[in-house]
Amino acid sequence: MVDRYLDRGSMYILDDDGVKCVCVVTDEGGGILEIKNIATVPDGQRKGYGKTMIGFLAAQYRGTHSVLQVGTGDSPLTVPFYEKCGFIRSHRIKNFFTDNYDHPIYECGIQLMDMIYLRKNL
Repeated sequence: MVDRYLDRGSMYILDDDGVKCVCVVTDEGGGILEIKNIATVPDGQRKGYGKTMIGFLAAQYRGTHSVLQVGTGDSPLTVPFYEKCGFIRSHRIKNFFTDNYDHPIYECGIQLMDMIYLRKNL
């Protein structure tokens, strides 16, 4: 899946005495910027690096884009994180994970099925 967007995305790295968080965003047209991938190193999680990255992206693209969106699995880890960062649920794509991956994907013991899209106005 990463190969589908990496060549048309911009990668950002948050370095705080070493890499703590990385993110790839793409311009989806119509003023929409999409977070395609965001990851924080395990020992940096729950320390604000992901939230800081999202705040940076919002500030960086405010004025050139109107919406920051993200698609994620319906997980008790990721959806609340984005909601705490000011995103609201927008729509879902049914069976995204089962249709696009050749193996089941689990998070917190839950099989991811649908892609949940969340949006934040810039």
